[in-house]
Amino acid sequence: MSFVSAKAPEPVGPYPHAKKVGDFIFVSGIGPRQFGKKEIPGVTLDAEGRSKSHDIILQTKATIENIKMILEEMGSSLDDVVDVTCFLTNLNADFKDFNEVYGSYFAKIGPTRTTVEITKLPTPISVELKVIAYLKK
Repeated sequence: MSFVSAKAPEPVGPYPHAKKVGDFIFVSGIGPRQFGKKEIPGVTLDAEGRSKSHDIILQTKATIENIKMILEEMGSSLDDVVDVTCFLTNLNADFKDFNEVYGSYFAKIGPTRTTVEITKLPTPISVELKVIAYLKK
């Protein structure tokens, strides 16, 4: 079952926010953009709409809150997350602060995690997370 949230930022391509398969929820890559808003939390844009500077703390919080909202709309929660894939555009500068925010949400939950640096994301953001949650019976 594919799911498109009425509260999360619109997908930037032809894909749902999440898909439920059996007892698992696969959440598409989600960033810090906010539903119905042009401004992105923690991003300062130049005249051409490119990221001039960013606040990884604000972006990471907004990203995880977006994922939390999607999971809750599907009857799940962050507590059900079993795996997280993290994409950062500047691992050297952002990893420490990203890791602190990430840990404040996920340290006690303990999902597995992969973190990679990429050169660019589809919108002018610096972090994106993709999660898999398991729905307990």
